[in-house]
Amino acid sequence: MWQQHLAILPILVPLLSALLQLLPWGQRPQPKRRAIGLIASLLTLTLCILLLLKVNQEQMIVYALGDWSAPFGIVLMVDKLSALMMLITSVLALPVIIYGCYSEDNLGSHFHALFQFQIMGIMGAFATGDIFNLFVFFEVLLISSYALLMHGGGKFRIRATLHYVMLNLLGSALFLISVGTLYGVTGTLNMADLAIQVQQLSGDQAALAKAAGMMLLIVFGIKAAILPLHFWLPQAYSTTTGVVAALFAIMTKVGAYAIIRVYTLIFGPEANELALMAHDWLWIMGLITMVAGSIGILAARDLRLMVAYLVVISVGTIIAAYSLSGIETTGAMLFYLIHSTFVTAALFLLVDLMAYERGKTASRIVSGKIMANHSTYSVMFLIAAISVIGLPPLSGFAGKLMIMEAATPDSRSFWLWAAMLGATFMMLITVTRAGSKILWHTLPGKANDQSAPIGKRVAVALLLSLSVLITLFANPIRNYTDDVAEQLYDIKQYPSRVLTTGME
Repeated sequence: MWQQHLAILPILVPLLSALLQLLPWGQRPQPKRRAIGLIASLLTLTLCILLLLKVNQEQMIVYALGDWSAPFGIVLMVDKLSALMMLITSVLALPVIIYGCYSEDNLGSHFHALFQFQIMGIMGAFATGDIFNLFVFFEVLLISSYALLMHGGGKFRIRATLHYVMLNLLGSALFLISVGTLYGVTGTLNMADLAIQVQQLSGDQAALAKAAGMMLLIVFGIKAAILPLHFWLPQAYSTTTGVVAALFAIMTKVGAYAIIRVYTLIFGPEANELALMAHDWLWIMGLITMVAGSIGILAARDLRLMVAYLVVISVGTIIAAYSLSGIETTGAMLFYLIHSTFVTAALFLLVDLMAYERGKTASRIVSGKIMANHSTYSVMFLIAAISVIGLPPLSGFAGKLMIMEAATPDSRSFWLWAAMLGATFMMLITVTRAGSKILWHTLPGKANDQSAPIGKRVAVALLLSLSVLITLFANPIRNYTDDVAEQLYDIKQYPSRVLTTGME
């Protein structure tokens, strides 16, 4: 019986656990909140695995809330892309919450509840089939992210959060205007129905819909941190705590997902006058985002800032590859998206551990004392560096190679190759320079006595092991991402399934 509600359970479980964690729980509430958070994360991961298996069998799950059919009722639309993104989120959340349970949650109020609200908003954004509810879930995850960014306090975090809040408030206003314009022109907000209605627009109505679509591009560009809307990310991610930055590795992917969903389903190749209207812009912005990220890592003098710019490079790679609008390039891009999410999250946590054990030198790229767990971190950093740079044999190399092989030989593929290889070269220089300075050129004397808890090291090891697993299972993962891409570009199946299906 519960299986018919499988689509909504990954949203409800974080919501209910967050509400439980807000209860007083006596004089020592933190152990109980930690237990609730860990159980909820394990349960969410299990549900997402089951959801992906079910979607793989049925192609798509449409869940009508209140048993009101689309387009009049609110529906959740979980296809292979949604199921994949929800699984990535749940896999990421578990080691991050384990890391956070080791005193990181004591730095501020209601960390665990905010963490679960954040997961709820992300899951809802991936699962919704309604563009207005995409806005609603965006606001849920944004409100949680505002508080999480300031977790632990400090003037630098408050300043970075202020910039982040102001920019996203502007984005939210543009989102509402865009949604209102689309509704006024088409009379619907259901994304599958919009795919039909947009095809029939012409003249002034098509122009209005195009204006709304371009405003949405700005909104999603802010969320994904695409240049020139990326400037909030380096400061926000580098000044917050490591556990929050690791969780936020999925945040830019929410923006990328929204771009993929809207500009494939609604403004995709079947949209007649509005077909692929954003792809030329996405191509240019993807390439210059890679360039901007490459310049950023060269200039970075702090490991946290360097990792933040690595996130910017990964976003540029994802957007540029998607803009080529091919099934093979989209499948390769999704493989790279999986890899980049886990490896950047692992790096944020690893840098946080290293900064803790280095003492006053923290995460600055300067020589410091030998860390208490110096050998462990050296091995971890080597694995993370190989993976994030894209050197063989780990998942970063496989992901980049897949994208470059899938790109159709033309002038665009030349520029994509140039940008990716150039960014890889810059990453090779900066990451190896940082590792050499911190791990090899240490100051003489005994090692620092300050040692991080073993549970934190286990959490980082879990995330790093995912890069190895992705490499070992690269073929089945790529087969699945190709299936995802094939389904994405089969636009006609969405209206036929969503508009005719009630509660399953």
